[in-house]
Amino acid sequence: MLFAEIILPLHLSRTLTYGVPVDLQDQIRVGMRVEVNMGRNKLYAGIVAELHERAPEQYHVKPIRSIIDDHPIVNPTQLRLWQWVSSYYIATLGDVMQAALPAHLKLMSESLLVWTDMYEQVPDGLSDDAFIIAEALLIRKQLTISEVHQLLQNSKHSVKAINEVLETGAAVVSEILEERYKVKKEKYIFLQQQYEDEEALRALFDELEKKPKQLSILMTFLHLRKALKGIAQADLCKRTNATSEQIKGMVSKGIFYAEEIATDRILDIANTQTRDLHLSDAQEQAYNKVLDSWDKHTTTLLQGVTGSGKTMLYIRLIKEQIEQGKQVLFLLPEIALTTQILARLRAYFGEELGVYHSKYSNNERIEIWKKVADQRYKVVIGPRSALWLPFNELGLIIVDEEHDGSYKQQEPSPKFHARDVAIYLAQLHQSKVLLGTATPSIESAYNVQKGKYGFVALTERFRGVSMPVIETVNARNTQTALSPILTLDLLSGIQDAIKEGKQVILFQNKRGYAPFLMCGSCGFVPQCKYCDVSLTYHKATDKLHCHYCGTKTAPIKHCPQCGNAQISARTFGTEKIEEDLQRIFPHFKVARMDWDSMRTKNRQLQLIEDFSAGKIDILVGTQMVVKGLDFENVALVGILSADSLLSYPDFRVYERAFQLMEQVSGRAGRMDGNGKVLIQTHKPTHPIIQYIKQHDFKQFYLFEIGNRQQFTYPPFVRLIKMIIKHKDPLKAAQGAAMFAVGLKEALPDIYIQGPAEAIVPRVRNMYIQELLIKLPLDMAYIQQVKAHINSLIQTVPQNRGFSALQIFADVDPN
Repeated sequence: MLFAEIILPLHLSRTLTYGVPVDLQDQIRVGMRVEVNMGRNKLYAGIVAELHERAPEQYHVKPIRSIIDDHPIVNPTQLRLWQWVSSYYIATLGDVMQAALPAHLKLMSESLLVWTDMYEQVPDGLSDDAFIIAEALLIRKQLTISEVHQLLQNSKHSVKAINEVLETGAAVVSEILEERYKVKKEKYIFLQQQYEDEEALRALFDELEKKPKQLSILMTFLHLRKALKGIAQADLCKRTNATSEQIKGMVSKGIFYAEEIATDRILDIANTQTRDLHLSDAQEQAYNKVLDSWDKHTTTLLQGVTGSGKTMLYIRLIKEQIEQGKQVLFLLPEIALTTQILARLRAYFGEELGVYHSKYSNNERIEIWKKVADQRYKVVIGPRSALWLPFNELGLIIVDEEHDGSYKQQEPSPKFHARDVAIYLAQLHQSKVLLGTATPSIESAYNVQKGKYGFVALTERFRGVSMPVIETVNARNTQTALSPILTLDLLSGIQDAIKEGKQVILFQNKRGYAPFLMCGSCGFVPQCKYCDVSLTYHKATDKLHCHYCGTKTAPIKHCPQCGNAQISARTFGTEKIEEDLQRIFPHFKVARMDWDSMRTKNRQLQLIEDFSAGKIDILVGTQMVVKGLDFENVALVGILSADSLLSYPDFRVYERAFQLMEQVSGRAGRMDGNGKVLIQTHKPTHPIIQYIKQHDFKQFYLFEIGNRQQFTYPPFVRLIKMIIKHKDPLKAAQGAAMFAVGLKEALPDIYIQGPAEAIVPRVRNMYIQELLIKLPLDMAYIQQVKAHINSLIQTVPQNRGFSALQIFADVDPN
C-alpha cells in the first residue's frame, strides 16, 4: 500500500494520512493537490506533503478520491519552508497553507442541491421561498447553496426554505469540489487559409472595393497581424471603429474565422529600450563591498542614508543574477511602495518583472504563480506574501526598508516576520540576502555587531546632496483661532516653501478627523460596542469608526451619560489637518494619503503621480508617506505630533519613533539638498529627538542597545507572546491562568510575565488575555519551550467548558 501525508487548509495539529488507490499511484507526486474526504462528506483539496508505505495505527485510512493537478503546484523547497514556518512560529501546517496559497488554489466542497426524479413538477403546499428554490431546481436540475442565497436575495428564511424542499424529497444534498480558477479566453480573428494565397487575396480586395468598411477592416488586419497570427477581436474593433457585428459578418462570409484563445490576465510590459545603468563613485564602492561581504556572509545589511540611491544598487545586483539564469525576489513592506519602484525596475527588466500583492484578483494571482514557477518572471516585487511563490532558481532576495514593522504578519496565524523568513528561504536556495534601509532594526544592527551579517554603508546622498536640516518647534506655539494643530512656525514654513515653487509633506500618525470625542461636562468618551477602544470621528462619512473591527455608528450630539450637548473633538487626525490647511491656504492644493482615502485599486498610484507631477502642493499622510517614496520637489516636512510617537507602552517605542521620524525627514530636499524638517513637540530635549536632529543612528543604537541589555529585551533574549481569547472574560482569564500553570509545571524555571488583559482587552466581542515568555538564547531550550506550548495549545481547550477558547502564539512579537 502507498500512503500520502496530506496538508489541509484547516487549523489541524498535523497532516492526515490517506491511502493512494492503485490506479493513482503512478500519477501522484509530492506537491500536487488531491481531492480528499474529511468527516462524513466534506471534500477538500489538500497538498501531498509526503508519500510512504507506513500504515497509521491510530485510524483506518480513507482513500484519496482524485488527483486535481497534472503537475505539482508546490515544489519541495516551498514545502520545507512551510515546515520551518510552522515549527518556528508555532503554527499549524494548515495555517501556513492558508497563508501561502492563492485563494483559488485552496478548494473546499460546496453543498449542492440536486433535483430528484420523484417529482415531474414543483410539489404543492410549499412556502413562497421554497417554491422559488424548487422551480429553479426543476429547470436547472442543481443549485449550489450560495446560488440559492442569491436567488432568495439572502433571505433570513433561506435555510428554512431549503429544508422544506429537502423534506418533500424533491431534492437531495450532494457535495462537489469545483476548480475556481477559470482560464481567461479572448476571441481572436484569423484570415481564412484560402486568402493566404496572393491571387485569392487580390481577388478579395477587388470584391470588397464597393464595401469600404469591410475593406478597411481587412487592410488594418493585414497591417497589424504578425506572420500568420490572428488579432484579438477587441483590438481590431478598436483600431477600425468597427462593431463586433461587422466582424461577425465577415466571419459568416468566409473571409475571417474566429477562435477562443486562452490569454493572460496580466499584460506584461516589454522592455522596448535598453537603459544604461550608471552608478556614482559612492554607489560603485558600495556595490563592490556588497560582493566582498557575500564571500563571507549569506546576509548583508546595506545602510544607506535616505536619498543615497539604494535602488540603483539593487538594479545592478539584480541584472547580474538574471545574467546567471537566476530569479530575484524584491520585498517591500507595503503595496504602496511598489508604485514608484516598479516604474524604475520596468525600465530595466520589462516583461521579466512580475508584481504580486493582494490588490490582484484571485485569478490574476494564480497566473503570476504559474509564471514564477515557469521562470517567465525573473524578478518578482511584492510585500511579504511574495515569499510564498514557487521560485526554482532563486539567486537573491532584497528586503528593502528591512526595519519596517509591516513585514510582521499580525493576523491571522502564522504570525511570521518576512525578513526572517526571507533569510531562511535564501538558505534553502543557497542564495544571498541584501537588507536595505536608512534606519536598521536593532536586531539587524546587533547581528552586524556580532559578525552574523555583513555590513556596507552608503553615507552620502546621490550626487552629494545635503541631508535636510531638522529643527524642533514648541507645539504650544499656535493661534487657536487660526489652527490649534499647526504652529505658526510650520504655517510660515509651508507658505515660504510653496511660494518658492516647492512642495510640503506633513506627517501625522493618526487617521480620521478626531481620534476621539469627549463630553465636556462628565468626560464620557464614545466607545465601540464590540471592542474596548474609543471611536474615531471621520468627517467625510460623518460617522464614528472603530479602527479594530470596522463598525461605524452615527456621531453623538448629546452625552448619553449626562445629557450635555458639549461634545468636542480631542486630539486630531489626518482628516482634520487636511481641513485646516484647506481653510488657511484656500489657493493651495491639499491631498491626503491614509488608509481611508486609498481604498480603491488605483487611487494611490494616481495620488503619487499627481504629487510627482506637481499637481499637489501639500500632502498630509500617515505612515504611508514615510516609506521610501521618492519626490524630488519636497522642500519642507512637518512632523505634527512627535510626542505621541514617544509615549506608547512598548519596549520598541523609541526604535519605532526614531525610524519613523528619520524616514519621513528623508523625503525633504532629495534633489537639491535644500530640505528642512520641523518637528512639533513639547519635549525638544528628548534624547531621541536629539539623535534625529543629528541624523545619528550610531549614537541612537548605543543608547537603545544599552537599555535593551539592562532590561533584558531582544536581542539579548527571545520573546514569545501568548494570546488567549474567549467571548466570556472570566473564561479568557481562567484559560490564560491554566496555560501559565501548565507551562510552569513543565518548566519551573521559565520566566513568564502575566497573564494580564491586553492593552485593548476586547476586540470583536472576544476578550483577550496575554502572557509574555522571556527565553535565553539557547536553541535547544527554546525548542523545548515551543514543544510544550504546542502541547498546551491542544490540551487546554479540552478542559470542560473551554472548548471555545482560542490560543495563539506570537513568536518574536513586533
